[in-house]
Amino acid sequence: MRIDSLKISREKTRLHTPFKTALRTAVEIDCIQVEITLHNGIKGRGEASPTYVITGDSTESIEAALNGPIREALIGLDIFYFQEALKRIQACCVGNTSAKAAADIALFDAYCKLWNIPLFSFLGDQKPIQTCMTIGVDEPEAMSAIALEKVKEGFRILKLKVGEDPKLDMARIETIIKTVPDDIKLRLDANQGWTPKQAVKLIRELQQEDFPIEFIEQPVKAQDLEGLKFVTERVDIPIMADESVFSARDALKIVSGHYADLLNIKLMKCGGISEAIKIASMAEAAGVACMIGSMIESPQSVGAAAHLAAAHPNIQYFDLDAPLWLSMEPQYLIYEGENITLPNKPGIGTVF
Repeated sequence: MRIDSLKISREKTRLHTPFKTALRTAVEIDCIQVEITLHNGIKGRGEASPTYVITGDSTESIEAALNGPIREALIGLDIFYFQEALKRIQACCVGNTSAKAAADIALFDAYCKLWNIPLFSFLGDQKPIQTCMTIGVDEPEAMSAIALEKVKEGFRILKLKVGEDPKLDMARIETIIKTVPDDIKLRLDANQGWTPKQAVKLIRELQQEDFPIEFIEQPVKAQDLEGLKFVTERVDIPIMADESVFSARDALKIVSGHYADLLNIKLMKCGGISEAIKIASMAEAAGVACMIGSMIESPQSVGAAAHLAAAHPNIQYFDLDAPLWLSMEPQYLIYEGENITLPNKPGIGTVF
């Protein structure tokens, strides 16, 4: 079944609340939509959203990669050569992981629609998913108030954005812990905001207080793997690599060198579902659990991540709240508090 066309479009979506991290503040996102059409008329859809400070991709670069080398790699190819098509996406250009992810998602969507099965069925199993809820970086009292609000909405795991200043971060954590019920778990995401020594000092203080911290994401700069290992070896709270992991090659280096305890997989970082599967499976062989995460992205790309999360046994943690930050109602996924239900429809669940 030949791939006849690849078309792209763009739309802008506002967030209902600014999303603040140690790296940026987002108030809206660009969604670049990719539509692949097969010879029999079946369409597959993927999407990407640029995050300069993480992937280096812009709206313009994503569109250029999709309109250029990615289109040339796919048009005219028989989709039944599915693995070949996935390889062509990854090999047609250097970098451009967001554009590759959009095309990869669209290809999986079209292929599953061709067989009339949900994506999670094609990928494996379907386990329950409970997402955490992110609390953007802010003053301690403001973060605490939002945290309590989200607990009342049904979220039992909160992901706190920190990383601007260790002393202020400690005040944020202490204030939130005093506010929320004792059974609430916390995850910290420093977004590369601490030095290795700052991270060790702060985390040891958290340990002494016996705070309910599940793990800490990317405490140091993405390229500072020795700094990451310095922190991992000196604290008891698990350390998760996020921005340090873009590919299966990156993941192999981190797990084989014991640089971190856990890995965070994001489709926009790694280039789509096909590379994400490699990361999760390779980490599983090394005994390292993974989380599926998202940046501020479109519902379509988060939906694809959710299908993968439900299907892969080594994806044990979930951070898929991005659609809940958008001013539009979530599509393709059903949120009931922290619980996510996948649509039992072909592909990712899109309807044309």
